[in-house]
Amino acid sequence: MGEVIVTETGGGKFINRVEAAGHTLRADEPSVAGGNDAGPSPYDFLLASLGTCTSMTLRMYAERRKWPLEHVRVRLSHEKIHAKDCEECETEDGRIDRIEREIVLTGDLDEDQRGRLLEIAEKCPVHRTLHSEVDIVTHEG
Repeated sequence: MGEVIVTETGGGKFINRVEAAGHTLRADEPSVAGGNDAGPSPYDFLLASLGTCTSMTLRMYAERRKWPLEHVRVRLSHEKIHAKDCEECETEDGRIDRIEREIVLTGDLDEDQRGRLLEIAEKCPVHRTLHSEVDIVTHEG
């Protein structure tokens, strides 16, 4: 996997330059959070990671099976909810993160193919990462 470098720009309280795979992106916080709204927020990038991984995984799967998938659209949102409002969650107290993901599949797919693609969406690598234990090692450079 590649390396991502994030650097403050000095152009605003939270504006950062993100360098990834030869591409330069900008990140910021929205105005309501004290930022300049000069780019996507960190949670926007998280949702974008899950959405792009989902779309790409579905495209690869459909192409391997030569299914008539014409277009994939993934809409995501993030919110903090009370743990008690989540029936499937292990956490019982406090708040948890909830990501809503809506997948729109366009093409002449039958119901079995559509169902299988929705199952495959649960297996995209970023989805698996978000559901697994993650070890983040931090050190000063």
